Amino acid sequence: MRRLLAALTVLLALAACGGNDSGSSSDGALKVGVSPVPHGEILTYIKDNLAEKEGLDLEIVEFNDYVQPNVALQDKQLDANYFQHKPYLAEEVKAKGYKFTALEPVHIEPLGLYSKKVKDLAAVPEGGVVAIPNDPSNSGRALNLLAANNLITLKDGVGVNATERDIASNPKKLTFKALEAAQLPRSLDDTALSVINGNYAIETDLNPAKDALALESGTDNPYANLLVVRTGDEKDERIAKLEKLLHSPEVKKFIEDKYSGSVLAAF
Repeated sequence: MRRLLAALTVLLALAACGGNDSGSSSDGALKVGVSPVPHGEILTYIKDNLAEKEGLDLEIVEFNDYVQPNVALQDKQLDANYFQHKPYLAEEVKAKGYKFTALEPVHIEPLGLYSKKVKDLAAVPEGGVVAIPNDPSNSGRALNLLAANNLITLKDGVGVNATERDIASNPKKLTFKALEAAQLPRSLDDTALSVINGNYAIETDLNPAKDALALESGTDNPYANLLVVRTGDEKDERIAKLEKLLHSPEVKKFIEDKYSGSVLAAF
């Protein structure tokens, strides 16, 4: 009898350990990886003001780069992440084979042109150094912003996939320096111009709406940030609740009031 009881105990323990290996269950806290600003601030607003009424237990995990949130989602350390736009996600999926699903656009962080050396773009010196993001989707985005402001021209049709090889003309003979996005604000002391992602600008006390010499338009902008989950988990009840809250009138008002045009609601 003792042997039988011992065997049953072991079997029950194994069943308990192996009962759910999906990394995402329909109960318990929803663990979401974010960039601290504005993503973490938006989710903190939801957690403090909206989640309890919706019956959502939200756990926010902050990351300071653009690589680890997808690694952590793949490894089932997270249930979702909220830090990236679709072009960056497509690039990551192509390179690493992630089976992820992007949900609906939440906000846009307009890319901006910043400088400590000049007060307007006409004063950018010949041969000046321009720092741009080093990941392909954001570097193409940066080159398009420079082209939109007549600092360079690009070959016809290259769109968001533009690279330095696609520069058709460079009248000021600008030199480009590709850096990790998080390092771009620190480059301002050493560059004529730096093209900085909105979240990193805000984190370093730059105000995109006031401090940028030029700012990306929010109209028809393909770079809206959104919630990303492992494919199949979009049916998780907790994910559905968070999606509803991320697109609520309260969150739209929070974005408008807090960021005053430095972050734009995309819904």
